[in-house]
This record gives sequence, structure tokens and C-alpha cells, in this order.
Amino acid sequence: MVELPVSDGKTVYVVNPSKIIALGLNYRDHIAESHSVNVKGFTTEVPEEPILFPKTPNVLIGPDEPIVIPAFLKDYGFEDPRTDYEAELAVIIKEKCRNVSPAEAMRFVLGYTCMNDVSQRNLQTGDRSGWFRGKSLDTFGPIGPRVVLAEDLGDPQNLRIQCRLNGKTVQDSNTRHMIFPVAETIAFISKNFTLMPGDIISTGTPSGVGRLKHGDVVEIEIEKIGVLRNRVVQE
Repeated sequence: MVELPVSDGKTVYVVNPSKIIALGLNYRDHIAESHSVNVKGFTTEVPEEPILFPKTPNVLIGPDEPIVIPAFLKDYGFEDPRTDYEAELAVIIKEKCRNVSPAEAMRFVLGYTCMNDVSQRNLQTGDRSGWFRGKSLDTFGPIGPRVVLAEDLGDPQNLRIQCRLNGKTVQDSNTRHMIFPVAETIAFISKNFTLMPGDIISTGTPSGVGRLKHGDVVEIEIEKIGVLRNRVVQE
């Protein structure tokens, strides 16, 4: 169970989603680096509608908890094993909603936090079923360090988003560069799936994704939210 402080300074939020829905290829500069990421389904074309995939709730860990690269991956003998960090803005849903319009979507947002969409690239590109397994290994969804309520954060489409690996900045962008902003994303998802209170939408990552290894410390920082810090360990 992950518990996060809330920006009102009075309460603690228990992260307990029925589902986590994430977006792929939601920043143009990340699309441009698709060749280096080398994952099935990545192309240089800007998508016409949001690209959705699931992360299962077992991925969730809080600040300062370890990201664990599982031992079983060694059994595959991957020639170039790769597990990546991805800095993302996460949206937490406040109320049940279905088939909402972009104009009304934001009233269903409880708040925002940072998320690291950790991705095992070899599984992501090799599995016939797609990205499911490579995105949903245990501990592959750090979240935090706090929940900033929608009324306290303001415009989610003008936030600096960064990732630092061992103190070096490796991702640095702004949420205004999203192809599909938060309101459009909520509206699109709610046409396909009923969103429930506590559900999480992870809104995609900018360019600069890269590898994690044992001993690394990865920090996701989003303006007005704070810094989500986790170390990496090899199981």
C-alpha cells in the first residue's frame, strides 16, 4: 500500500486504483527517439488518438522504495537487456465517470502526482501480446512524493517535467508539449472504459528515456508537485 501526503497539509491519500491506464507516444520529441528505444509499436508517426496500455496495480511503490529488476530476466539471456525510466505526470480520478466531454473532464480530477513508468524493453518488444508484461512487473510504477489537489495545482498543461539519473538531468520538458492534453485524454479513455475513483492515468513521457541498472538513483521532478526519488536494485 502506498500512502502519500496531500497538498492540503491535513490528509493522507491511499493510492488504491482499480486500474492504471498509461499513454504511449504522447510527446513529439519522444516519438522522434523511437528508433533508439527500438520497441515494437513505436513509430515516427504522430498518433491520431491516444495510445493506451495498462499497468497493473502491483507496480505501485512509494518514494524511496526500491525499483527491483527481477532476477528471472537473466534466464532469457538477452543480448542487450534494457529496463528504462520514464518521467510522467499522473492524474488521479475523483469520481466515477463515463463518456465525458473534454469540456467537463477536468471536474473529475482529484489531483496530480509524479510517476515513473518503468519499462522492460526486451519484454515490451518481444511479447506477442504487446506491452502488457514489460510495463507491469512488480515495483515498475513508483508514484509520489505527494498528491497535489487539482485546485492547488492549476493548469496541468504548463509544468516543467524532469528526470535525473544519479544527479544528471536526462529528461527536461514541459507538459504543454503533450500531444493529447489531460482533458482530451480523460474524455477519450472514458469513452472506452468507465473510470472509477482512485484510478490513475499516466500521461506519457518526453524524450531522454534511458537505462536503469543496479545502484542507480532515479528522480522524477514535476513543477508544483515535488521530487519522486527511488533507487534501483537487481534482485
